[in-house]
Amino acid sequence: MLGSVLAAASRSPLARRAVSGFPLTRRVVDRFVAGEDVAGARGAIRRLTGAGFCVTVDHLGEHTRDAGAAAATVKAYQTLLGEIRALGLGTRAEVSVKLSAVGQALGKDGERIALEHAREICSAAREAGSAVTLDMEDHTTTDSTLAILRELRADFPETGVALQACLRRTEGDCRDLAGPGSRVRLVKGAYAEPASVAYRDRRQVDRAYARCLRVLMAGRGYPMVATHDDRLIAVARALAAWHGRGRDDHEFQMLYGVRPGRQRELADAGAVMRIYVPYGTDWYGYFMRRLAERPANVGFFLRSLVS
Repeated sequence: MLGSVLAAASRSPLARRAVSGFPLTRRVVDRFVAGEDVAGARGAIRRLTGAGFCVTVDHLGEHTRDAGAAAATVKAYQTLLGEIRALGLGTRAEVSVKLSAVGQALGKDGERIALEHAREICSAAREAGSAVTLDMEDHTTTDSTLAILRELRADFPETGVALQACLRRTEGDCRDLAGPGSRVRLVKGAYAEPASVAYRDRRQVDRAYARCLRVLMAGRGYPMVATHDDRLIAVARALAAWHGRGRDDHEFQMLYGVRPGRQRELADAGAVMRIYVPYGTDWYGYFMRRLAERPANVGFFLRSLVS
C-alpha cells in the first residue's frame, strides 16, 4: 500500500512542490543522487570506477513535453559523454537514457523525435568508446521503446534496454531479446502498473524475475541483473554457472546509494558490478520511486528528517 501511494506521489505536482520545497529533503536526496550537474556526476564516476566498479549514468528527467527541453537533454548527454571520453573509461562508464526525456512524449511525432535524439546520444557514446542503455518507463511506453531500440540497433548494435519483470509480457520480450549481441537490464519495475498488465504481488514479481533470468541466461545475449534482492542474486549466479557463463558475459547492477556494502562484496567476489548513477536537478520522480521500492528507504528518509 505504501509503495503504491509513493509511486502515485512521484507524478503528483502538489507532492512534488511539498517534497522539493522542504529544506531537509536535499540532504536525504544526496544519498541517491550524485549531484545536480555534470561535475557531480564526474566526481562520482571517478570515485566509483577508481574503487573497481563500473557505472551507468542517468541525466535525470522524464515526461518532457517541450521540444527545447528535449534538445537540451541531448546536449547534457553529449557533455557527459565528453567527460567520459576524457576519462578514458570505455564501457566501464556507460549512460542510461529515458526516451520520454528526449521527446517520446511530444505528441504524434514524439517517437520519431526521440529516435533522432537517441541516435545523437548513441553517436556520442560510440565516440567515447561507451554505450547506451534505454531505460524502460511505464507500460504505455513499452512498445514504442522497443520499436526505437530495434531502429537504433541497426546502426548501434551495442544499445541495451531495460525490461521490467513485473509486466506480464516481459518473459516473451526476454525471449525476443536473448539473441547474440543483445544487452538486457532486467529490473523488477518501479512504476504503479494496473493488474491487467502487471503482477502486483511481490512473490509473483519475484517468480517472474526468476523466469526471465532463466531465458536471458540461457540465451546468447548479455544479461544485466539489476536487483538488490539476495535471493535473486543467488538465482542469477546459479543460472550463470549452469549455462557456463564467465565473468565477462553478464553483470550485476545496483542503484547509487542502495546497499553499497553488498555492491562491494559482489565486486570483491569477482563479479562485474555496475552502479546506476543519476544526477541532475530533476530528481523528484526518481527519488520518490526509490522510496516506493523499499520500506527501508522510507525509514532512512524519516530518520534523516528527524535527526
